[in-house]
Amino acid sequence: MTGGEGWRLERHVTLGVVIAMTVQAAAALLWFGSAGERIVQLERRADTQGPVLERLARLEETARRNQATLTRIEARLDGEP
Repeated sequence: MTGGEGWRLERHVTLGVVIAMTVQAAAALLWFGSAGERIVQLERRADTQGPVLERLARLEETARRNQATLTRIEARLDGEP
C-alpha cells in the first residue's frame, strides 16, 4: 500500500445480505418463541406434580413404618426380645 490507501467502508448492502439477515432474524424469533412455550409447559407440569410428589413422600414414609413394624413382629415371632 502506498500513500493514502487504507481501509474503506462502502455503505451499500446487497439484496442477498438483507434477505439472509431477515431469514436469520425470523428463525431466531421462532426459536425463542418455541423455547418460551416449552418453558411454560414445564412450569405447568411442575405445578401439577407438586401434590403428587407430596403424596409419594407420605407413601414412602408409610412403607418405611410398615417395614419397621413387620421387622418387630418377625423378631417377636422368632422369640427375640
